[in-house]
Amino acid sequence: ADGGKLLVMPQDGSHWLSMHVVLEKLWEMGHEIVVVIPDATLLMKNSQSFTIKTYSVPYTQEFVERYY
Repeated sequence: ADGGKLLVMPQDGSHWLSMHVVLEKLWEMGHEIVVVIPDATLLMKNSQSFTIKTYSVPYTQEFVERYY
């Protein structure tokens, strides 16, 4: 496949676990990936395979970790 640019806006949780594997493979194939995530998340973290852009949400990282 030819490398392309992808913009990804995933959901947190098990959806992210599956998508993260797909994004790693796409990166290996030459795609440039930007992932847009909230600034407080359960599982979504930085990776060398893609660029993270965050947006503000009305809850904190502490809240997410405590209640999930």
